[in-house]
Amino acid sequence: MSKMESENIYYEGRIKVPYKWYVGETGSRFFIALRDKKEIWGIRCPRCRKVYVPPVKNCWECFIPTKEWVRLKDTGTLESFTVVHYPNEVIPKKPPVVYGLIKIDGADGSLLHFVGDIDISELKTGMRVRAVFADERAGNILDIKHFAPIP
Repeated sequence: MSKMESENIYYEGRIKVPYKWYVGETGSRFFIALRDKKEIWGIRCPRCRKVYVPPVKNCWECFIPTKEWVRLKDTGTLESFTVVHYPNEVIPKKPPVVYGLIKIDGADGSLLHFVGDIDISELKTGMRVRAVFADERAGNILDIKHFAPIP
């Protein structure tokens, strides 16, 4: 085999492609409640009774359609976190940025979101947090600006 047949040439580049993604009826209802009412809603499985937030169309355990909407509190527990110390164009905040897994009160799983209004040296798992809503909301997960410690 000649070098011409075995050599691979690669070009690096970035492509930005505009797109629209329909979040479905379930996602739309969740985001509309965040945007218009500053409320967090989950959805309960009729069989195993697990509450999902963000809501899912089908239960991840039972694989059956979820139907019962449940209004949740805007509070929860920080189950885990990580701190990002470098800038990144996809992160809409300046470093350091804290990502946390928040177990919303009344839900069975965790929501990955930003943690703010805290000195990173004070972060600890198990701490209680509350959703801080953005002043201007657009119907997406960033309508929750971040979760902040409950004093």
